[in-house]
Amino acid sequence: MTETHNPEAETRNKADLLRSLGHLARGLSALFWGLPASLVICVETARTGWLKSFGFIPALAATGLLIFGLWQMGDFQKQERPWRNALDRAKLLGLVNFGLCPFLYWHNRMPRESFFSAAILVLVLSAVLFLFNLNAVLKQLGAMLPDETLRHETGLFTALNRWLLALLFLLSIAYVVLLRVSQMPLEFGVLVIWLDRLGLWLLTFLALLPLAMTMALIWKTKETILDSVFAVK
Repeated sequence: MTETHNPEAETRNKADLLRSLGHLARGLSALFWGLPASLVICVETARTGWLKSFGFIPALAATGLLIFGLWQMGDFQKQERPWRNALDRAKLLGLVNFGLCPFLYWHNRMPRESFFSAAILVLVLSAVLFLFNLNAVLKQLGAMLPDETLRHETGLFTALNRWLLALLFLLSIAYVVLLRVSQMPLEFGVLVIWLDRLGLWLLTFLALLPLAMTMALIWKTKETILDSVFAVK
């Protein structure tokens, strides 16, 4: 028994695929620009420098851009459970970051408020976990695309990124614990004072390498998708 050839169904499936690939490329672009924007704007919001007059609105816009990008990517391969699970985890952490970023501004206005300080620590840990899960999303996406070179590079660099981010997560926890210990030798007390002054900048610096590699993977994945779209006859 031969299968019935249905040109109309093939055309419809092809149009759906092209539309989902377009949303995927748009989402990757939002992530590519949103990651560095979120880092810079959130740090400036915590310092209340040149963004002082705008309050926490820029931080909400930057973290909201990341959520928008993940939402756009959700239209692609909805039937793939590992891909959907990784994407949903990243969305959840993105929402946590979106909800906590105003505390950066409020803590700067009221630095003695312990609740605001605790919220910022949770935000830092959530941001590291977000980047960790975003690499899991890129790994799953690379496994579904037909480019063998991209699949190999994505698997290699996302694994390296996740090790670096796991180390950063542990260092962040150790930083929080050191700041909360009240009694310790004098030498450690001096270390804690310096960590208290430089801790945010130190964690930001340690996050730059996995952030840069994640952005490179996002850009290459987007270019591969665009090449496949324009190659479709």
